[in-house]
Amino acid sequence: MSAFDQKPLNEQFHTLFVAPVQAFVSLGVDASEKLISAQLDAQKAYLEMGLTQTRQLIEVKDGAELKAYMEGQQGVAKNFVERVKSDADQVSSIQRDFLSQSQKLTEQNVQKAQEAAQNFSKSA
Repeated sequence: MSAFDQKPLNEQFHTLFVAPVQAFVSLGVDASEKLISAQLDAQKAYLEMGLTQTRQLIEVKDGAELKAYMEGQQGVAKNFVERVKSDADQVSSIQRDFLSQSQKLTEQNVQKAQEAAQNFSKSA
């Protein structure tokens, strides 16, 4: 009576199921980490902008300083809009990268599954 060698079955299971799941989870974790980092950076920048403006407004002592402060708000708004656009571009880039990498993983896994199916049909 010969012993059943389970090693090839385990390797095939790992190749077809475990490794792809691990790759997709890893990709998802990496993308999440990048998104969270981008969000935290953006929040910090927006908070600093708001606090800076609040401090400047607190320092206003007369009408001339108030006028100067108000005139400077157009530049602040422009900087804010540019920052928001930059942050949105960064998030879009992260999403595009995730989509591209997940498509590559899917294609690789489909190819591996097809090869395994062909090998299985040849050996059967």
